[in-house]
Amino acid sequence: MPRILLALLMLLFAGGDVSAQSMPGNGGFERSALIIETVDGRQHRFTIELAVTPEQQARGLMYRERMDGDAGMLFVYDRPERISMWMKNTIIPLDMIFVDAAGRIIGIEERTIPFSTQTIESPGRALAVLELNAGTASRLNIQRGDRLVHQAFR
Repeated sequence: MPRILLALLMLLFAGGDVSAQSMPGNGGFERSALIIETVDGRQHRFTIELAVTPEQQARGLMYRERMDGDAGMLFVYDRPERISMWMKNTIIPLDMIFVDAAGRIIGIEERTIPFSTQTIESPGRALAVLELNAGTASRLNIQRGDRLVHQAFR
């Protein structure tokens, strides 16, 4: 079942109320360090939240009003697959970085539109999606082929 349909079903069963305000603290997201290594050898460090359960993946960054410049959210799935996402109920414009099982960036969707229901799909089978503030990929020259260093990847 495509991830977007799973997320919609979860929202329906949750009564539609998955706002960050209704969750204590950061909603139970584990925090972790992540490094993006560019092909030219630069390293960019981020503090990320991990979205690993279906409930966390359905909620993601919805309803958040801001995110620190060195922060992000890493959605990690059970196995590589084509991933579909959207921006419904997401206030912050984002860069979505699609990553394979080895941690290599396979695609980047820059400057997504807040509240949009347009589907954003991975260009191939991805194990994870890293969401950063919009413009981060361009500002740091993050590109396809760069590598994420994190325990989620081999």
